[in-house]
Amino acid sequence: MYDVTVSDVVDTYRWLEDPDSPETIAWVTEQNRRSEAFLSSIPQRDEIRARLTALWNYERRSPPSRHGEWYLFSANSGLQPQAVLYKTRGLDEAAEVLLDPNTWSDDGTIALAATSVSEDGRLLAYAKSSSGSDWMTWHVRDIATSRDLPDEVCWSKFSGAAWAHDGGGFYYAGYAPPAGGNVFTTVNTNHVIFFHTLGDTPPDRVVFSRPDHPDWLFSADVTDDGRFLVITQSQGTHRENRIFVQDLTVPDAPVLPFLDRFDASYRVVDNDADVFHVWTDHGAPRGRLVSISRGRPEPAAWTTVIAEPAGTDVLSSVARVGAAWVAAWRTDAHERLCVHDRDGRLRREVPLPALGAIPVLTSRRVEPDVFFAFASFTYPGTIFRHTVETGVTTLWHQPVVDFEPGDFETRQVFYTSKDGTRVPMFIVHKRGLVLDGRHRAYLYGYGGFDISLTPAFSASIVAWMERGGIFAQANLRGGGEYGKAWHDAGRLRHKQNVFDDFIAAAEYLIREGYTTSSRLAIGGGSNGGLLVGACLTQRPDLFGAAVPAVGVLDMLRFHKFTIGWAWTSDYGNPDDPDDRAVLLQYSPLHNIRPGVAYPATLVITADHDDRVAPAHSHKFTATLQDAQAGAAPILSRIDVKAGHGAGKPTAKVIDEKADVWAFLEAVLD
Repeated sequence: MYDVTVSDVVDTYRWLEDPDSPETIAWVTEQNRRSEAFLSSIPQRDEIRARLTALWNYERRSPPSRHGEWYLFSANSGLQPQAVLYKTRGLDEAAEVLLDPNTWSDDGTIALAATSVSEDGRLLAYAKSSSGSDWMTWHVRDIATSRDLPDEVCWSKFSGAAWAHDGGGFYYAGYAPPAGGNVFTTVNTNHVIFFHTLGDTPPDRVVFSRPDHPDWLFSADVTDDGRFLVITQSQGTHRENRIFVQDLTVPDAPVLPFLDRFDASYRVVDNDADVFHVWTDHGAPRGRLVSISRGRPEPAAWTTVIAEPAGTDVLSSVARVGAAWVAAWRTDAHERLCVHDRDGRLRREVPLPALGAIPVLTSRRVEPDVFFAFASFTYPGTIFRHTVETGVTTLWHQPVVDFEPGDFETRQVFYTSKDGTRVPMFIVHKRGLVLDGRHRAYLYGYGGFDISLTPAFSASIVAWMERGGIFAQANLRGGGEYGKAWHDAGRLRHKQNVFDDFIAAAEYLIREGYTTSSRLAIGGGSNGGLLVGACLTQRPDLFGAAVPAVGVLDMLRFHKFTIGWAWTSDYGNPDDPDDRAVLLQYSPLHNIRPGVAYPATLVITADHDDRVAPAHSHKFTATLQDAQAGAAPILSRIDVKAGHGAGKPTAKVIDEKADVWAFLEAVLD
């Protein structure tokens, strides 16, 4: 690892931090010209794009949810830019379009960002997002008529909507309108919970704010019985949080602290009158469900309903369905689904089709069923309906994709990292692959913010494997695969463990004959982009190519843009001398060394990403191009009218994936 000191720090390309300056626009234009010239010269590019288009052309649905007389679900027929929201009174009846985001723009860059339905199923609050921005504008639609009310709520961010049970309005989180500056780069502080009364014009009523803590973030929910407003407060991306409660049956009741020690993670699952049922890792780093009386919130008074599991399993989520709990359990980065009685005893495990994961589950306490999506690397996202009382599981929607799942196989292996830690990794490839070290391989990782990488289906990965490529997904420390301890082992002063885990995964693939250094590519996005950038600069000899996407690459200035300050919980604070010294040791931008032969690199970003500012990628690209001593290309692919990735139209996704796979085929020996 390159030993960087404060005296070594230069910021030659700081001018690229202004996304709208003429100089930055000219630089972006030139970078896209260079990358397009290279990519368009690759003969396989059109063939790959055509195959991706064919693979992507299948109907994808979300699990339905019932509200009053309506079931709602989203679906994309295949190549539509955005999924369409549908309504139906019965799941065996034809569905009608409730909301079609594809009518909102000619290029599909305005997306549906969030939805919430009133308790009586009459009204839908929905949020629009433009060009991938985190900023959202809320609207209200009458579900029966599919027509909008005149309401419009602006400047909401990092928020859902929670309806008052009388349907008179909804709670949401947002900020004061930005005062000057660039809305895509201005730092976001002082989150506020508002209540929007239907028919009112701005400003909305402030329900809860803490100007004495500008770094607090809030989310609001209303309990199923309509009695309580539950406000969850987080601080950056800390696992720890606080819970505040307001009794909505008492006029002008104050918002009062409930679980406010900031000593653990808490999620309110349900309540029975004054008793709240809460998922927490307090005293249980892999999770448990407890019942807490509002009048006795101290831990000694809690009742454990579902205990922390033995071994290394994690209780990842719990939902109330009728007189039962439906729980998702994570085992070695894959998941299983179980039904528990009200007292927590296991009633049954729901059979699943393969080793995979449950990315989405919808349920309501008053409904008898739970709908869930199931997927694996070779099992496209399929929707099942499980009736809790009878134990019957039925298929609701199974997609038809133009590939043969039996042609591929998935292995889960465990390898040893630098410090002896046992780390899991999934490896997927064509069945019968000979381990002769001749295959192109793409190693993917994330390793941060308590986020778990579980098996998921991707048409893009199928296209890569059909052409002989291997896909590997490493479950690095810093994620949540094994609970709190696994997360803590990969953050702050332990962040280097994440990079060591990824490097060890690459060495395993080479040692076991899957690939060689010259045929191995690494990829990841956001925090995963940091992962790729750090490993690229620490071990440029180990990889044939790298694809850091929308990455956090300048670890000294990440906190100066939009919501970047919130990440100090995982990274540390660059303004603190001790944290800064740690950050300098791995900051990708600051560990680029002139005269080194770096592997072929395709940096991916978007011109107005307001989650991770494009300046990270721009400065990294420019510096890496200056330093490159080898012949491998250093390119930047900069999407326009796009953000961090959410809401990106299908055609843009396909184009990007085609460019990545074409680039890797061109540069890997």
